[in-house]
Amino acid sequence: MADRRGQLAARVRDSLAEALGATRTRLSAAQAELTAGRERLVRVRRAAAAVPERVGGQRDRRLAEIDARHSTRIAELARQAADAARREAPGCAGADWPGWTPTPTRRAEPPGALRIGTVRIDDVDPVPALVPLLDAGHVHLSGDDRTGCDAVVSALLLRAVGRADPGAVRLIGYDPEHLGGGLAGFAPLGTAGLLTFVGPGGLGPLLDDLVEQIRRINETVLAGEHGSLRELAAATGRRPEPWRVAVLLGGDELNRHERGQLERVVRAGAACGVHLVVRGVPLPEDPTVTRVVAEVSGAWVGGPSGLPVRLDPPPPATLVTETCRETAARVNAGPPPTPFADLLPPPELMWREDSSGGLSAPIGEGPQGRPVRLTLGDYPPHALIGGPSGTGKTNLIFAWIGALAARYSPAELEFYLLDFKEGVSFARFAQGRRDPSWLPHMRLVGINVNTDREFGLALLRFLAEELRRRADAAKKHEVTKLAELRAVDPTGHWPRIVAVVDEFQMLLAGRDVVAREAADLLEDLARRGRSQGIHLVLASQDVRGIEALWGRPALVAQFTLRIALPKALRILAERNDAAQSLPRWHAVVNAESGMVEGNEIARIPSASDWETWSGLQNRLWRMRPPDAAPARLFDGDAIPRLVEAPDFRALTAPPDGTAPRSPVALLGEIIDVQARSAVLRLPRAPGRNLAVLGTRVDEACAVLDAAARSLARQHPSGTARFSIACLDSDADPMARALYDDLADDAAWYDEETVGELMAETADGLTGPSSPHYLLLFAVDAAAGALAARSGQRTGLEQLRRILHDGPERRTHVLAWWRGVARMRADLGGPAARTDQIGAWVALDAHGGELGASLYPGTGGPDWYPRPWRGLFFDRAVHRTGQVVIPYGPSR
Repeated sequence: MADRRGQLAARVRDSLAEALGATRTRLSAAQAELTAGRERLVRVRRAAAAVPERVGGQRDRRLAEIDARHSTRIAELARQAADAARREAPGCAGADWPGWTPTPTRRAEPPGALRIGTVRIDDVDPVPALVPLLDAGHVHLSGDDRTGCDAVVSALLLRAVGRADPGAVRLIGYDPEHLGGGLAGFAPLGTAGLLTFVGPGGLGPLLDDLVEQIRRINETVLAGEHGSLRELAAATGRRPEPWRVAVLLGGDELNRHERGQLERVVRAGAACGVHLVVRGVPLPEDPTVTRVVAEVSGAWVGGPSGLPVRLDPPPPATLVTETCRETAARVNAGPPPTPFADLLPPPELMWREDSSGGLSAPIGEGPQGRPVRLTLGDYPPHALIGGPSGTGKTNLIFAWIGALAARYSPAELEFYLLDFKEGVSFARFAQGRRDPSWLPHMRLVGINVNTDREFGLALLRFLAEELRRRADAAKKHEVTKLAELRAVDPTGHWPRIVAVVDEFQMLLAGRDVVAREAADLLEDLARRGRSQGIHLVLASQDVRGIEALWGRPALVAQFTLRIALPKALRILAERNDAAQSLPRWHAVVNAESGMVEGNEIARIPSASDWETWSGLQNRLWRMRPPDAAPARLFDGDAIPRLVEAPDFRALTAPPDGTAPRSPVALLGEIIDVQARSAVLRLPRAPGRNLAVLGTRVDEACAVLDAAARSLARQHPSGTARFSIACLDSDADPMARALYDDLADDAAWYDEETVGELMAETADGLTGPSSPHYLLLFAVDAAAGALAARSGQRTGLEQLRRILHDGPERRTHVLAWWRGVARMRADLGGPAARTDQIGAWVALDAHGGELGASLYPGTGGPDWYPRPWRGLFFDRAVHRTGQVVIPYGPSR
């Protein structure tokens, strides 16, 4: 029993020991954790104590960074504001008064904002404080600082006058309290009409006038095409109206009508260049009104809570007076000549206009700076230009052509230009040695044609044919006008055509067939050309040129656009003498048939000097279409060359090496719009021979030389014979040169051997035929030799047989006789038939000598010989003769 209790006690003691050990272990762990916790608490408390110091340091650093960035940003914004102020208020619009001087801008450019003071931002340099006025809005001044308000008014007006072109700003002053004393410094502007004062009680009429100006500008100037004068100037490069600034300095309370008119000016004035600078008169709220408050304590732009500014001091009184006096002097002296560039659109707008409805372009500047435009269309359709020599007629034509060519592409407009007076000024429109460029719109340039009236007639015939072509196309498409034709046939080539004829009276001089036909064609073109886009511009420096038209009232009536240069007579209506008092380089433009009420005065720019015109022409030439060709240049003083003739270059021999069936001989250049040759066809038919008639050796040799060379170009070597007989020593050099160039195909004959040529050729007419051309130089000189030879038949009889039977055997005579009577004698006498001479070229033979059997009808052709011209007639082709220019020597 005792053992069991002992064992139980031992187990209890062991359990208690284990429990005590475990308790001690846990106590030790708890004490260690307590120690660690206390240590963590110490560290946390230490860290917590360090946080405010660290956060404060970081906060201070962050604040320093923000402050630095803010200062940098403020400085950058101030710099950008200063740059913007310089852009918006360049030159005198934003400069300080010390050293201030006017810096006018171009009339088409707005002067920009105007400075009234400065704005200071922190410690950076002051930034100009600007106020928009011209083309922008109105300025209203208020506050108890009267001196500050006066300074703002003076600054705005002086900067506006100095920044705008002289005369482009007009001031109207209303100062009932001081009777204009507030604007006394600007008084010199009154001498040029740039400053007017309205007395007490005149505010109502002033506002009425401003409203009327706004209505007029909206109705007649902007005309719904532009929203404002500023837009119009930006689009056209011209500003047609001045800025009008009304300065209203106090007054009585406005009545109902005046308030209504004032509201209209505020609402619509800025778009029309009508502006208000007001103090002491309430203005209605409107976005265009800038309010400036000037108090003794400070000034603000935008109202009492707006941007604080420091107002500039007023401009020095002497500066105001001197600037206004200089501006008035420049306006009184008249505007400088309009730069030619002002007539042109910006480069990016060139060739953008459509000519369907007509052609319109400025020709110069009017007295008020507005561009004066010339229009050609359905009305007015044609123009008449007149002025004595030296008054600028050529310059005006250059300016007009340049203004049109810069606006309309060659697909919209073509020019044909003809100058009957001597000179080459118009040659620059065509390609030349000095300048390879040409005006892409120009299709024809005729110069030095004072003796070649036939060329003017050829131009009128060409235009008449073009008119017929257009009328046929319009009839086909069932339309009547060019605009309608272009709408229904957009793929057709229907540009407007402007034909300029300078000294046109030469065409109408005399009573011959040329004058009669030219007058008839002019009248028809003037009457019907308007509907098909063909416009005539006739110019003359001689009153007789104008008088040549008065016998045809139907023709004169079509020229409703009249341009009179200084001292021009008979251009305008009978009682319209406006041209008599014109200064040089001016013109009266009148689209009402010369009636007084249609007068507009234009100052014409200098457009005809080489450098001015060359710049525009080269620009347009570089813009030309890929298929553009140079204009045809006809120079009446130049002698064409055979090798340059298009018809000669087109001649070739048949590809199979045989002779051509119907060869052609080129005799000279036709006086025509196209560079065409006078062509003589030589088929196997009776009469296919040529006679050259006259005593001019060089010209006669040139005709035969061109004929032979053109024939030789069509025959392969060895397939044709050229027999050259020269019986005049003066013709020997050219005949020898031709013989040398034809080489093996040519044979040479002289006075001793020409009889053998006649006999051999006549006998050969019975055998097989091959092409044979007899080129007889001065054949009449061999009459004696031909008469003394050949037994039964004389040489002259053989020549007559060759002329009669040869062409059907491919034997053709191309001979030069030194007189019509000599040719008749060689052919058998005055009664002999001449039908074996199917074609002839008359040189210095008069028309009366060519009558009877050589020319149809009676009396002969209207032909008056002149140097290096011939009359070509082919009885198988022509009804009337054709004037030709022999080709110059080939060597």
